Amino acid sequence: MLLSISLKSFVIVQELSLDFRSGLTTLTGETGAGKSIVIDALGLLLGGRAESAVVRHGAEKADLQARFAPPKNARAWLEEEALLGDEPEELLIRRSIDSNGKSRAWINGIAATLTQLKLLGEQLVDIHGQHAPQSLLRSEVQRELVDGYAECTGLAKDVAVLFKDWKNVVDELAIAENNAEAFDAERERLQWQVDEVAALQFTAAEWPELQAEHKRLHHAASLIEGVQSGLLMLADGDENCQSWLGSVAGRLAGLADFDAGISETLELLASAEAQLTESVYALRRYADHLELDPARLADVESRLDAIFRMARKYRVEPVELPEKLAAWQQRLAELGGSAGLDAVRRRAEKLEADYRKAAKQLTASRKSAADKLSKMVTKELQLLALVGSRFEIALHPHEAPASFGLETVEFMVANHPSTPARAMAKVASGGELSRISLALQVITSQVANVPTLIFDEVDVGIGGRVAEIVGRMLADLGAARQVLCITHLPQVAACGFQQLQVSKTQSKSGVLSTIHMLSVEERIEEIARMLGGVEITSTTRQHAAEMLGVAAV
Repeated sequence: MLLSISLKSFVIVQELSLDFRSGLTTLTGETGAGKSIVIDALGLLLGGRAESAVVRHGAEKADLQARFAPPKNARAWLEEEALLGDEPEELLIRRSIDSNGKSRAWINGIAATLTQLKLLGEQLVDIHGQHAPQSLLRSEVQRELVDGYAECTGLAKDVAVLFKDWKNVVDELAIAENNAEAFDAERERLQWQVDEVAALQFTAAEWPELQAEHKRLHHAASLIEGVQSGLLMLADGDENCQSWLGSVAGRLAGLADFDAGISETLELLASAEAQLTESVYALRRYADHLELDPARLADVESRLDAIFRMARKYRVEPVELPEKLAAWQQRLAELGGSAGLDAVRRRAEKLEADYRKAAKQLTASRKSAADKLSKMVTKELQLLALVGSRFEIALHPHEAPASFGLETVEFMVANHPSTPARAMAKVASGGELSRISLALQVITSQVANVPTLIFDEVDVGIGGRVAEIVGRMLADLGAARQVLCITHLPQVAACGFQQLQVSKTQSKSGVLSTIHMLSVEERIEEIARMLGGVEITSTTRQHAAEMLGVAAV
């Protein structure tokens, strides 16, 4: 869950620090006070696009920081990305944006990319924006919502990949069939190239070994002479290092009885003598395997010459030949290898079968989820003053297979039990659309894995008794999740476990937005303001206190 957020020089905020608790937290304030400041900041902290406009006028940069208690799945992800930090029970995300729009981000003090912020954000926070009702009219949004509720988003991505692979092969097959002569010519050329380079049996790992062996064989005479000379000087000559070192050590050992200070030198000499002995043994072992081998040198030079000639022919470095061969082999396989077009047709058929199998699984998941979601939303709509309304999710078979599957998803509504359901965009008014959207968001959020849910003025277009029901729905959701809700409705605000007030003031440095936690007395005043008109009366305050379930001040 979100534990705290700190902002500095962000839009109209000079400096702000807020702590959050579990349950439902409501944010209220006058229109234009900046109630969405926290939401906007979280969006940037979780990978949103940064612009210079977010930096407060006159400041060099904006600094944003949020502290979370990460769920287990997020901690596992952080560990995989080497971003876990020293405190696994806490997660710190920071982002800095300068006046040029350039930004830097850190996760637990470690530099992070925006992609990492987005992947992490998907596991921490689910934000439902104030434009959700309007976006809900789009087919792709409806489909993604159903897939999310069915927990088959991953399967939907797999279907899209399979569709793309299938279509690529189908397109390639069509081109090949229309240009059969050129197709065969390319396949034959590739087969000849593959056979020629493969005959070398050359690997990238062989290249440095071959070069090293050639260098050793080519300079074998010099190596033999140098090793023999070294052994004479170190151990085999009449006067050698081993005898000199032993003589010096023996003489100094006799003097150690007169002064213990020589002992340290004797220890060093003993170590040097041991290392010298090891060096002599190693050099002798090397000499035993060192010999002139003109025949092997000729073989190596012949091998190198063949590799160089092949590399020059195909205009690549020798070490790149295996990679070139692999690319030709892959392309040849795409063209059907020796089987030609028949193999490409079989591959297209196989990919189509894989796509349809996955797409049918996706259809089954969507159908099951659509049935459950339709019933649950219909039930919620009765509570939201849409008695008799019915919500349905229709799966229409698509004319042809598509990247999103075998069907389109359409949200439909019936305003009366006896009327057939029609497309939601055609029959739902603005207020009805807001209530349907809210019901969908509350229900789908219950199956989400993220611990923090944020609702940004999603209750626009509702009021009265319905607003109170909405507040209770959010409070019930807050019993299991941390919920933040920006609202203009007193009935919703009163249901919060805690309430934050956003206010805006004018100062010499410009407009300032501040947010602070309200006490019980302050909540009464704020709810009264939201209820009342120009003048707040004692009756309004009494009503506000009743909504909060406390005694009036």
